Amino acid sequence: MLRTDTGLITWALTDGKAGDELQVLSITDALGLTPEIRRVRPKAPFSWFMPWGPIDPRERPGSPHSPLAPPFPDLVIASGRRAVAYLRHLKKATGGRAYTVFLKDPRTGPTAADFIWSPTYDRLRGPNVLNTLTPPHRVSARRLEEARARPDPRLSVLPGPRIAVLAGGNSRHHRFSDEDVARFVGHLSAVARTGAGLMVTVSRRTPPALRQALTALTAEQGGFLWEGTGDNPYVDLLALADYIVATADSFNMMGEAAVTGRPILVFEPSGGHPKLDVYLQALKDHGVVHPFEGRLEGQPYEPLNSTPKVAEAIAEGLSRHRRALGLPDIALSLETP
Repeated sequence: MLRTDTGLITWALTDGKAGDELQVLSITDALGLTPEIRRVRPKAPFSWFMPWGPIDPRERPGSPHSPLAPPFPDLVIASGRRAVAYLRHLKKATGGRAYTVFLKDPRTGPTAADFIWSPTYDRLRGPNVLNTLTPPHRVSARRLEEARARPDPRLSVLPGPRIAVLAGGNSRHHRFSDEDVARFVGHLSAVARTGAGLMVTVSRRTPPALRQALTALTAEQGGFLWEGTGDNPYVDLLALADYIVATADSFNMMGEAAVTGRPILVFEPSGGHPKLDVYLQALKDHGVVHPFEGRLEGQPYEPLNSTPKVAEAIAEGLSRHRRALGLPDIALSLETP
């Protein structure tokens, strides 16, 4: 992707959550921009009223300790509901000059920003709202092609079909019980016994019992396990996979996997959420996901990647916004899908 020094001041505004910040940075990557990262961390009692506000007077634009200190941005992309009130104050402080973007449902309606991306499983709709099935992320067709051109030797030696196993963990809505761990690892063992090569990655949320079971399984079957040390081969796993097994505790993992066009086999631990049910059903309707029951199934499909679509909509909105204010237009180097 070409990067152009546009002179555009860009902020990535979040409350510091890794998932929110990752989504914002995936969009700035796709726009060819390097943002200044601004993090807001409201304290009580002001945090109690987020996303509606108000923000602490000591954090308002112009205050010495404000996370919104100038020079103000031309473009600000925000995510995380605690950032909504700050985005509103920033818009006012710039006299409407800054083009404001919010990723996900801000819970305050479509007037929260000039442009909003929201997943289709949320109810937010409006003339300035773009809804897509999968969320924005940093896995792109270009990165997958680069990984396939220079395959990680730790993975390329594994027998085919190669299975990327994306193991999440406990979350607000899901919990891996002992029974879930046994069932998940049992299904993976059944696949490995057919001769498939397992390429496993775990997350910070992976519970110790699941991590230990996956370590023992890959050691027994001659697979690969990344536990968080050394270079992260996440994109390489996706690029070299013939099938992908993902746990259902992460919307983002399934969205990233869908860029590959490879069948995604989903394991659902205890718990769940109505939005997840809607999301999974939509992915099933596209032929993307299948339940993981210890066997390989599914066919390749047209890869899904919403990130370029979201980035293009932001670029077009920014261009219209600047023309309306009589400001010079800026050509951004958009990443191709």
